[in-house]
Amino acid sequence: MDAFYASVEQRDNRALQGIPLAVGSAGKRGVVMTASYEARKFGVGSAMPSGRALRLCPNLTFTPPRFEAYREVSGIIREVFSRYTDLIEPLSLDEAYLDVTDPKQGPASGTLIAKRIKRDILEATSLTASAGVSSSKFLAKIASDMQKPDGLTVITPDQAEAFVAALAIEKFFGVGPVTARRMKDLGIHTGADLRTHSEAKLIEWFGKAGGHYYRICRAIDERPVNPNREHKSIGAENTFGEDLLEPSDLLPELAPIAASVEKRLKRAGLKGKTVTLKIKYADFTQITRSRTLPLPIDAQDTVCEIAQDLLLNSERPQKPIRLLGITLSNFIDEEADNVQLALGFDL
Repeated sequence: MDAFYASVEQRDNRALQGIPLAVGSAGKRGVVMTASYEARKFGVGSAMPSGRALRLCPNLTFTPPRFEAYREVSGIIREVFSRYTDLIEPLSLDEAYLDVTDPKQGPASGTLIAKRIKRDILEATSLTASAGVSSSKFLAKIASDMQKPDGLTVITPDQAEAFVAALAIEKFFGVGPVTARRMKDLGIHTGADLRTHSEAKLIEWFGKAGGHYYRICRAIDERPVNPNREHKSIGAENTFGEDLLEPSDLLPELAPIAASVEKRLKRAGLKGKTVTLKIKYADFTQITRSRTLPLPIDAQDTVCEIAQDLLLNSERPQKPIRLLGITLSNFIDEEADNVQLALGFDL
């Protein structure tokens, strides 16, 4: 998100719009948590002591943080993310990695999905977001900061090595000011300079982090997106090109949705006992139908069969349908499901 805390405050209070604003405390020991873009023009930035910020921008206005408001907006943003993928790794209230290799809806294009997410966030919150799209977390993170506010930067795989080679060392995500100064003392100013040193030498200089620097300066980053929360549900949905009404047209649409659900369940190592069918009509009203089974499932055929039965046994739709979705919940971990119970014997 763009200047997240400050943007929420400006959205909610017209008197703060268009002026240099800092979220934080103006007290003697105060710190700027987030600065608006009007304040950033004066050099005011996050984690800056308030006294210095006021010297840079005497007209700076301070407002105290409202974390409940930020958490509420963060929840809305997370719901937008979940429309497109279940693989979400939050970094903070306003930032996350998303793996959209196998999107829940829309084309399998990171760029197009990023555009949709930015649009959806703006519609839902009246706030802008910036996105970075690439083949690795390292590159996507750097790209997300390149065209703020309201930016979208794409680094394709064939651009990756040249991009990293030209990148100033202080722009490397994970290289802080102290490390950047040390690297410059060693003659390392860019990714290309970093690439001239062996992994052993970088580890000698920077410890375990040296191995990470050796890889990322070669655009090598195979870290997966790891959601740090338990899955409550896994699903997929499809919005049709044209609204459908007849069961003969709707039933074939469930198989590919069930296939996507199976793929995501197996990737997460989960099986679910509750199948939920979501039906969204052309007028955007929606209903759900659920069935809970005695045993957990993850197979496409079984999921599809239950979803078809839920569709056929629902009240016959009287208006066209624009979207169908299938969700599994009430999870049983595959490994936990095979644990043998201990019996308490009296000795």
